[in-house]
Amino acid sequence: MPTSSLTLPPRSRDWRDLLQLAWPMLIGQAAQVAMGVADTVMAGAVSATDLAAVAVGFSLWLPLSLLGNGIFTAVTALIARASGANDQQRVTTIFQQAAWLALLVGAINTVLVSQTGVLLGLMKVDEAVQPLARLYLHGIAFGIPALTMTQVLRGFSEGHGRAKPVMIINVCALLVNIPLNYIFIHGLFGAPKMGGAGCGWATGLSIWLQLLALGTLLYPRYRKHLGRWQHPRWTELWTILHLGFPIGAAIFAEVSIFALVALLIGHLGATIIASHQIALNFSALMFMVPTSLGIALTVKIGHSLGAGEALRARRFTRLGAASAILFSCVSASAMLFLPQYIVALYTDDPAVQALTVQLLAFAAAFQLSDGLQVTAAGSLRGYHDTRITMLITLIAYWGIGLPSGYVLGLTDLAVPMLGVKGLWIGLILGLTVAAVLLNWRLARISRVAHPALKH
Repeated sequence: MPTSSLTLPPRSRDWRDLLQLAWPMLIGQAAQVAMGVADTVMAGAVSATDLAAVAVGFSLWLPLSLLGNGIFTAVTALIARASGANDQQRVTTIFQQAAWLALLVGAINTVLVSQTGVLLGLMKVDEAVQPLARLYLHGIAFGIPALTMTQVLRGFSEGHGRAKPVMIINVCALLVNIPLNYIFIHGLFGAPKMGGAGCGWATGLSIWLQLLALGTLLYPRYRKHLGRWQHPRWTELWTILHLGFPIGAAIFAEVSIFALVALLIGHLGATIIASHQIALNFSALMFMVPTSLGIALTVKIGHSLGAGEALRARRFTRLGAASAILFSCVSASAMLFLPQYIVALYTDDPAVQALTVQLLAFAAAFQLSDGLQVTAAGSLRGYHDTRITMLITLIAYWGIGLPSGYVLGLTDLAVPMLGVKGLWIGLILGLTVAAVLLNWRLARISRVAHPALKH
């Protein structure tokens, strides 16, 4: 039976519960993004070419990583619903089948990441950048199998509403990654001197250490679900993929546009690539707040629906949107009014600094849209509504954002060619369309889940 308004807890309590779940997710997510920040800063300290190599390599492997991450976000949503219904047998099945799926996805992504270097020549990336980018990608490929299994453990923990273990391990991984970067960049303690490409090998090794640590920390929690190990069940694997692949595809559609922009500007020189990477990197760091809210919304809405509390689930969608709006005002203000201080954290190259300041103004313009689209997507995952979300994102990013950005940035068809700025305008258009359509879909789905809200 849906929860009536008379039995709902106060809004203040729901908001507190949402934020208490979101803040450790935020720190954990920020720690992961900060690894990319550390790579960018430390590679930039070597040279603009090393920074460009990390930027291009990162842009190639990140979409595949997030595709896998999206698939295993289904574990969070499925376990949240099963946990809300107190169905422990279902939790065991999801956990074990997700582990089998992680082995398969990890193997596929390892091969794909190790071979993405062939795209560098096809996209005419600067020849000085190509060998360093390939070496960086080989290091990342080394860590991919551990990454997918880590994503399963994360989904298990967060699906139960326990985000702190993941936060702790992610912060520790960051603290380990920084000295490892230094070792592989400069060739210390017998390691080969790789320059900026060493960041990829440091990240790959950090991921394996992260899996070992998270598996050890969570073992008392998942031990009871290890009992009799199930063989792969195709119906259960399909259930995870049916829910998770559209999530991964939606995330892939968004992130791959940013990655493709980096490749499209690859022939414009190291300065433009480096500026794009810094602006994108800082935007990604800010993006972790609404992303964490989105994951928390998936969990809280899943728990609410599992317990038959559809009206409370709808309330969480509104609280999530309000939180995203509030933070977007803060992040956009920082990019508009403090860009010089932000850029100074990354590089002291005057040319890179000047262009990055301009790109941060474009990044500020999409903060609101980006926050609202990711919290709406997180809420829709809680409702297990993912296929329409995927279609919306494909239309918004690949049907509108990328074509308009290409026309404005790299052709004279509409206006004189704007270069990287035109591509960023396309990103703004795509994110805005996604935000509008996803929130429309969420309003419709939440009414369907609670029929009394139709009128």
